[in-house]
Amino acid sequence: MTTQTTTPDQSHSELELTIGGMTCASCAARIEKKLNKLDGVSATVNYATEKAKVSFPTTLTPADLVGVVEATGYTATLPAPVADANSAPDTGPDEKAVEAAGWWRRLVISAVLTVPVLAFSMVPAFQFDNWQWISLTLASPVVVWGAWPFHRAAVTNARHGAATMDTLISVGVSAAWLWSLWALLFTHAGMTGMRMPFDLFPDGEAGVHIYLEVAAAVTTFIIAGRYFEARAKRQSGAALRALLDMGAKDVAVLRNGGEVRIAVNQLVVGDRFVVRPGEKIATDGVVEQGTSAVDASMLTGEPVPVEVGPGDSVVGATVNAGGRLVVAATRIGADTQLAQMARLVEDAQNGKAQVQRLADRVSAVFVPIVIALSLVTLGGWLLTGHSVTAAFTAAVAVLIIACPCALGLATPTALLVGTGRGAQLGVLIKGPEVLESTRVVDTIVLDKTGTVTTGRMELVDVIPASGVDPDELLLLVAALEYASEHPIGQAIATGAQVRLSERLPEVDGFISTQGLGVAGVVVGRAVVAGRPGWLATEWSQPLDTHLAETVDVAEQQGRTVIAVGWDGTARGVVIVSDTIKPTSAQAVAELKQLGLRPVLLTGDNERAARAVAAEVGIDEVIAEVLPADKVAVIERLQREGRTVAMVGDGVNDAAALATSDLGIAMGTGTDVAIEASDLTLVRGDLRAAVDAIRLSRRTLRTIQGNLFWAFAYNVAALPLAALGLLNPLIAGAAMAFSSVFVVSNSLRLRRFRAVSTTSTPHPDASLDQTAAGVLPRKADR
Repeated sequence: MTTQTTTPDQSHSELELTIGGMTCASCAARIEKKLNKLDGVSATVNYATEKAKVSFPTTLTPADLVGVVEATGYTATLPAPVADANSAPDTGPDEKAVEAAGWWRRLVISAVLTVPVLAFSMVPAFQFDNWQWISLTLASPVVVWGAWPFHRAAVTNARHGAATMDTLISVGVSAAWLWSLWALLFTHAGMTGMRMPFDLFPDGEAGVHIYLEVAAAVTTFIIAGRYFEARAKRQSGAALRALLDMGAKDVAVLRNGGEVRIAVNQLVVGDRFVVRPGEKIATDGVVEQGTSAVDASMLTGEPVPVEVGPGDSVVGATVNAGGRLVVAATRIGADTQLAQMARLVEDAQNGKAQVQRLADRVSAVFVPIVIALSLVTLGGWLLTGHSVTAAFTAAVAVLIIACPCALGLATPTALLVGTGRGAQLGVLIKGPEVLESTRVVDTIVLDKTGTVTTGRMELVDVIPASGVDPDELLLLVAALEYASEHPIGQAIATGAQVRLSERLPEVDGFISTQGLGVAGVVVGRAVVAGRPGWLATEWSQPLDTHLAETVDVAEQQGRTVIAVGWDGTARGVVIVSDTIKPTSAQAVAELKQLGLRPVLLTGDNERAARAVAAEVGIDEVIAEVLPADKVAVIERLQREGRTVAMVGDGVNDAAALATSDLGIAMGTGTDVAIEASDLTLVRGDLRAAVDAIRLSRRTLRTIQGNLFWAFAYNVAALPLAALGLLNPLIAGAAMAFSSVFVVSNSLRLRRFRAVSTTSTPHPDASLDQTAAGVLPRKADR
């Protein structure tokens, strides 16, 4: 099957191909180049997700595109659609786990065989009789089996006239092993009692030198790099799997006057189904019978359930938090909002530009130059009258010193140390492609609920009417609300239990009016609590002038106000609100110090958003944004020339997180948001976002430094090797030293200090860490 759509002009179709056989970013670039050579084709190949998104004219067929990819030396398949509401993609994390496990097995076996070879070759005291044949026995499986993926890729690239780092790895490893084999078989290097001295300069008698340790060590180091890369890519597709798994699996359908439980994928449009309290709504539909509060926080991130009744629309995967509902299905399968969000996440992930690592970019020029220089060295020495042995020694030295041992370690070691340190600090970095984005990001979009705020309603204030005891007001309304399951009522009851020493009394005759308020008898008083307008119209209990002004001010700030009355008279109001996290203001100041421009993004009304922004120090606010429109906001900011980071925690943030140049998920949020992000903050502290960006930038600088020095060692030593001033054994030692340098440089990341783990603000911050505030919010009651 194929994920294929037709554009409005009907002249082009879009197709997604799954690509196999890519080993580096240059492979993706080569496939992309070949596809784009076709008339009317626009293709983007994503190395990280191993997908190609192709727009092609109707004069071509999917088979034509597959043929082009296969002719380039790779595989292409047409994936099954992933937008099924009740099934996860059939490719993804499991395949990646198998790939990573394969590299791990290859790494362990190669490392076990390589260590003795290194010891024999580099330490003359370990060279017992016939040690060289033991080294050949141990090194050969590493060179042949361990390096087989590189040999295979090199041959494939050669058939298509291309060269990558795989080519240099294969040529260098093979040359070192073949030279060693020749020396052992045809010179006195294979004689019993041979000892291999450690000479600074070649002496022309190269037959006594073998380079098995170089061949084995290079292979093992590069395998380690590929393993770390494969492990970082294991979670590809996990966001879609997590998103699709949120839906209900079965549903109670009304048929022939009774309920029949069926699988959700058997639903058809028009089916009427029952949703009991605590159950997930099976699919998008319209309520026909019953009233309830629906918890949509998993999709919207907003903490307050939405009141629904006959005629109201409901969304699949949300939870019925109140009474029994009968819903008529209006959209099923791929048409549901949940499935559409899955497609948004997938499209955003496939469209995100991936960083091409420096080693792969340079390899297109570096590899052919090194091979050519090795051949020139061989010819030059022969033409000047030197022996074949001396000429081949110099040529091999050129190949060996150029082998990318340190290059293979540059990224994974820094990434391993950086991510390890990040894990200690509650910051999870998903892969090397994330780091480049942190360097260039200039705008950071902060979701409000659950990110800047706690996402929980709390009691803020109690305002009594003249002559009314505030404790009595709170006691009566809390007792009444305690009988309610509504989050606002629970916030009032919880706040009262903290503030008051008395036990809440029992309620008689409790009545709840959906969306308006509650009433009952508490200690002999007829108490009513709810919307101020409801008290005035239904209970003839209008607020006095002072209380009305209080309500107006609170609602201007976006807070939720509950009016309270008893015995026929309004007695006061209580105010609840979502609260700002105590560290959010400091975090915003720290983000500004990093050169980032904070933007608050929320579905709340403009007044509530502005109030929260003022509390934490944000100047730019984008409010009243629907969940599906968050992606459009990110894309608009990107079109304005900004490089955007997004911090969020809800499922509704997942597509925006994937669309942004850098997605940062709060670990206290949903699994889908976490899987769709590039960075995950384990704690709900926004200051961890500061730590994440600082650590990522530091890790990126370390990787860049590692790559520079890895190349510098090679480039500086190449002339020495070509002039015969560098023994291949010294070349191997130089490679080993460059690797030690790279690892040591990476280990410096262990000393990284986090802002969020200290009790004092960052030196660059000018805001009190204890800054706290209240999020104004008006909730429908």
